[in-house]
Amino acid sequence: MYDLHCHMLPGIDDGARNMDEALSMAELAVADGVHGVVLTPHVHPGRWENTHATISAALDGLRAALAANEIPLSVAYAAEVRLSDDILVMVSQNTLPFYGDIEGYRVMLLEFPHGHIVPGSDKLVKWLMAKKIRPMIAHPERNKAVMRAPEAILPFVELGCWLQVTANSVVGGFGAPAAKTASWLLERDLVSVIASDAHNLKYRSPQMSRAYAHISDKFGVDRAQRLFHDLPKQVFESAHETKIQYG
Repeated sequence: MYDLHCHMLPGIDDGARNMDEALSMAELAVADGVHGVVLTPHVHPGRWENTHATISAALDGLRAALAANEIPLSVAYAAEVRLSDDILVMVSQNTLPFYGDIEGYRVMLLEFPHGHIVPGSDKLVKWLMAKKIRPMIAHPERNKAVMRAPEAILPFVELGCWLQVTANSVVGGFGAPAAKTASWLLERDLVSVIASDAHNLKYRSPQMSRAYAHISDKFGVDRAQRLFHDLPKQVFESAHETKIQYG
């Protein structure tokens, strides 16, 4: 499996607190069957002011620690970008970390506010797509507006967004409403990627195998491979190749 959404980089957002926790998370991911991870710290103006420089420096430190501890996990980086007007400026200044290029589009991990869908979000998505930037919407099944009415996410799919559902949502770890919404999306084959969105060891760990088994049982192994391996590997390799130049 390849994990495209993980907050393992220590000390730069609300994920791993220090290198020891980051390494323990990495060991847990490997034991669970994960081969590669894209680290996606928050870019949230006013709260988490991460940039290529802060993220790549943290990644260099983690890579060195992984090698020193002989943990066989490949890592790259992007960012989880909170939806805001600041995106317009950050795109124009070329400061946003993307996954890489897939099918002619740079892919952005885009996070909606948890409580609602901001009016005008569709206009921002149209603007991004016109710039050849494809949003991959993080954890839509955990957005309260989408949990109330899953159809609310459909306009974004129609505009070309990919949907990234959290593995723990699939197996009930974020509660019944999120699990029900994840199931609704999966039943309609609207999900592009399953990822861990791991933040720590106890409550939000980097484990995805239970969700893989659940989806294999309910929707077939081919679907599970597509969501956990095929597209995620393609995105991971693109992210890894793109970010080498920032090392």
